[in-house]
Amino acid sequence: MQLVPFGLMAGGVALLTRIECLSSRSIGAGLVGAAALLMAAPAFADQSIMAVDNGEVLCEVSKSDLTRISLKEDRFAAVSKVETGNPLEDFSVVHEPTRGDLYISVPEGFSRPSVSFFGTSEKGYVYKFNCQVSGDEAKQVFVANADIEHPQPAAAQLSSSAPLGDQAVSLVRAMFEQRPVQGFEIQDQARAPVNVGALKVQLVSQYVSPTLAGKVLRVENTGDQPLTLAEELIAADGAIAVSISNPELQPGQATAAYVVVPAGGF
Repeated sequence: MQLVPFGLMAGGVALLTRIECLSSRSIGAGLVGAAALLMAAPAFADQSIMAVDNGEVLCEVSKSDLTRISLKEDRFAAVSKVETGNPLEDFSVVHEPTRGDLYISVPEGFSRPSVSFFGTSEKGYVYKFNCQVSGDEAKQVFVANADIEHPQPAAAQLSSSAPLGDQAVSLVRAMFEQRPVQGFEIQDQARAPVNVGALKVQLVSQYVSPTLAGKVLRVENTGDQPLTLAEELIAADGAIAVSISNPELQPGQATAAYVVVPAGGF
């Protein structure tokens, strides 16, 4: 078994907060789920929305004035909508070429409670807009893309020609940095914690490939005495690499641990 020194990672960085965030991480996109997140600011009826590619944007448009929809760090390239042929059900979308914004207006007496259409951006993102019609004043909608705002880190690559121990060390580093790894499936569903004496151990995340498997653990000292974590308490027999961020745990303190085993060794 190879003990990977914590100094290899990033010397002295506290991992508890990072590891507790792993279960909600979104690798791939993902920080926000399948739908858009609406965060409406009260001032000036402006709406700031974080959207995802192919996601739905929920917003409001004015029933009596113009509504401007603008993309952050992007521009609209095309709009697709259905024409009903009924003047009281059709709305207007004007594409302003200078900034690439959209201006929405509905006719007086508009009979529908909402408008819907698709917008495609110059960067290739597609959004479905579903906007309620309300209010007499002009409105503004600002849409940011989650992948642009919070880009995912580049996937790490493990050299298949490197010794298995070296590959395991690289996998530990990638798990610590919360990076995807080429050829590995990441499973972020946390399991129920297991009590081992005064320790509470929870599997938070797994990296699985045909040859190696890595697991990210949260380890908490639930006792009333300080504990020194030994790798034998954390890793199963046959583990290739083990790294414990803080092996000296005070009562109530938790830490992160990383274990790499041959595939199928869990």
